Amino acid sequence: MRFDWHSGVIDRRTPVTDTYRNTQNVRRFLRDQCGEAFCFDRNFMAWIKDGGSKTMGDVADEWLRRQGRR
Repeated sequence: MRFDWHSGVIDRRTPVTDTYRNTQNVRRFLRDQCGEAFCFDRNFMAWIKDGGSKTMGDVADEWLRRQGRR
């Protein structure tokens, strides 16, 4: 079953799948997890889609780590 990145309920356990998309739904989740300063950059987007096993919680934690906040 494919996850709907546009309207599916995203939580920290949601796996990043090969159908992952940077949607407004994803941005809302990450702003909630990381704060209003959250934004995508090319390196971060490439890391998300690199094929490694990760969850959306891992994605939020990595963004915070890159910002020196974890």
